[in-house]
Amino acid sequence: MLIEIAHAAPDAQTVIALRLDAPATVADALRLAGEDPRFAGIDLHTASVGIFGAVVARGQALVEGDRIEIYRSLAVDPKLARRRRASRKLVSRSGRS
Repeated sequence: MLIEIAHAAPDAQTVIALRLDAPATVADALRLAGEDPRFAGIDLHTASVGIFGAVVARGQALVEGDRIEIYRSLAVDPKLARRRRASRKLVSRSGRS
């Protein structure tokens, strides 16, 4: 079966096609991708992964055409980012009196 594995870093995207024998799992595909130098430096063992935007477990069975996405950790906690934005808005509003 033919699948894709994708990873998006802040400065570059890597997408490769892999051919696996069925039945295969996400873990099988990640093991194979780990041999590719383009995925060097990406923690394939602990990174969250998904198929077409839906987070899946590594034991998830693959089907022809699946696109595995390797997610990177967030640069800033979303709750903290929201608090900072709200705080800036509050400060800018109070300065307009």
